Amino acid sequence: MPKEQIEEYIEAIFDIAGEKGTAKTTEVANRLKIAPASVTEVFQKMARNGLVQYEPYKGVSLTTKGVEAAIKIKRKHRLLEVFLAKILHIAPEKVHAEACKMEHSISDEVGDAICRQLNAPARCPSGKLIYPCEKGIETCNQCKETLEKDASSASQRKILPVTDLKRCQKGTIAFLRGSSKVIQRLSDLGLTPGTEVTLMRKTPMGGPIELSVRRTALAVGHDIADNIFVEAAGES
Repeated sequence: MPKEQIEEYIEAIFDIAGEKGTAKTTEVANRLKIAPASVTEVFQKMARNGLVQYEPYKGVSLTTKGVEAAIKIKRKHRLLEVFLAKILHIAPEKVHAEACKMEHSISDEVGDAICRQLNAPARCPSGKLIYPCEKGIETCNQCKETLEKDASSASQRKILPVTDLKRCQKGTIAFLRGSSKVIQRLSDLGLTPGTEVTLMRKTPMGGPIELSVRRTALAVGHDIADNIFVEAAGES
């Protein structure tokens, strides 16, 4: 089965069910405009490849391997949307469809190069968060410095946006995204790799979040928080 087709299924399941939910066969069939019987066949093949857990008459959920694949696809898609909109000036209504066509054909290396060219954008034109890369680095400043290193040095840690922490949950800053200016701004606030933070409060509608850093309360705007990724307490 073509890689592009498998990735379309992974992306559809991720969009419907997220990282931990279940997508029904009919939901995926409707989204991809494919007969349910054909979808079931593909689910069974994906299960054999370790991408999903499939239960007849219930649907599928992504495995850890499947979630990792979905996040890679989403990262490329959203980076491509920024590239098409900001660099190529493609009309906004065409950006999503064009990115869908391209996301399956570019390598991780090309995706990372686009990220560097764009100075590591935090969100795509529609406002969705762009996932960080998997390199074993702490800031985007290190990305160019480590280009020649073997990809096997990529970090295996599970990191997530600081905004995804639960109330009163702790996390250790693992990665800072953005240009030198952004990273310096974060450093000035005491938000550096290795620092433990606790999410105290989130305000609705994209408002600031309140972090506890070294026993000090710190209100951080959503535009800043978008660039902070943590390893949550209890995660490995």
